[in-house]
Amino acid sequence: MTATNRQIRLAARPVGEVKPEDWEHRGVPLEEPGPGRFVGRTRAISLDPAMRGWLDDRPSYLPPVGLGEVMRAGSIVEVTASGHPDFQPGDHVVGTFGVQEYVVSDGRGAMKVDTSLAPPSTYLGALGMPGMTAYFGLLEVGALKDGETVVVSGAAGAVGTIAGQIAKAKGCRVVGIAGGPEKCAMLTGELGFDAAIDYRADDVRKALREHAPDGIDVYFDNVGGDILDAALTRLAMHARVVVCGAISQYNNATPVQGPSNYLSLLVRRARMEGFVVFDYAKRYAEAAREISGWIGEGRVKVKEHVVRGTVDDFPETFQMLFRGENVGKLVLELV
Repeated sequence: MTATNRQIRLAARPVGEVKPEDWEHRGVPLEEPGPGRFVGRTRAISLDPAMRGWLDDRPSYLPPVGLGEVMRAGSIVEVTASGHPDFQPGDHVVGTFGVQEYVVSDGRGAMKVDTSLAPPSTYLGALGMPGMTAYFGLLEVGALKDGETVVVSGAAGAVGTIAGQIAKAKGCRVVGIAGGPEKCAMLTGELGFDAAIDYRADDVRKALREHAPDGIDVYFDNVGGDILDAALTRLAMHARVVVCGAISQYNNATPVQGPSNYLSLLVRRARMEGFVVFDYAKRYAEAAREISGWIGEGRVKVKEHVVRGTVDDFPETFQMLFRGENVGKLVLELV
C-alpha cells in the first residue's frame, strides 16, 4: 500500500471559466482504515457539468465545495484493506469519494457493484447518476407518454444520450440538439434519434419547426440560454419543460440568462419544472433494473468518453465538458 494519497483540492473560487490555478495538487499520507472503515483505490472518477456549480459559494441543492477541500466527485474504488464487515478487499464500490487516488470511508453512501456485469465507467454513467437523471427527469418530471415528441438539448452528453434513447424505448419521436455534424450523425445513425439539430450550424428555431411541426410535448433541457428560449417558442399544448441543467451558463461571469419566452408556458398551458436526482434515491434500483434491461435488449446503447490518466489530469479533463469535446459520459480512469 502506498504511503501517499494524491488529491485535487479547491484552491480558489473560479470566476468564469475554471483555471489551473483554481486547483491545488497535493499528496497526503494515506490513513489506515481502522475498525468500521475501509481503504479503496480509485479506479474511475465521474466528471459532470454540475460539478462546476459546486465550486460557487452560493445557495444550491448541495453546499459548495470548501476552499482547501478535496474536490467532490462520484467515483468507483476497489477496496484494498478493510476493517468494515460489509466491505472486503477486491470489492468495487461506488460513492461520492472525491478526486483522490485513495479513499478512506466508513461506508455511508457507498454501494457495492459487480464489475463482471458492467465496466466501472458504466456504473458512473448509464447505471449511475446520469442514467438516473435521464430516467426520472423524463418519466417522472416530464411525465412522458407514448407517441409524444421529445426534444433533448445537450443530446450527445452523458444524460442526453440516455434520455433520448429512453424516449425512443417508450415509443416517442425524439429530436436531439448537439454541437457539430459528428455528434448529430451519431445521434441519428447510432442511437436511433429521429432527427438531430446542430446548434453551431443550424437555425435552431427553424429546425425545430421542421422536426417538431406539431410542437414539443417534452423538452429535456441540459443547456439553458438561447436554446431554451428557442424551444419555448415551439411548445405543444400542455407541454412539460424539464430543467435538468444549463451548461451554457455555468461559466458566466455575469448573471445567468433567464428565458425571455417564458410566456409561452401561459399560452400553451405548459409547465417548466426543475429537479434534483437525489430526491429519487430510494428508487435508483428500480431505474437501474429497467435501464439494464434496455441495454441488454440493445434498445439503449452506452456512450462513454474514457480518458486514461492520473488524478493530476483531472483539471484538464474537466474542461473537456465545457469545450464540448466529450461524447456521452466523461470518465477519468486512473492507471
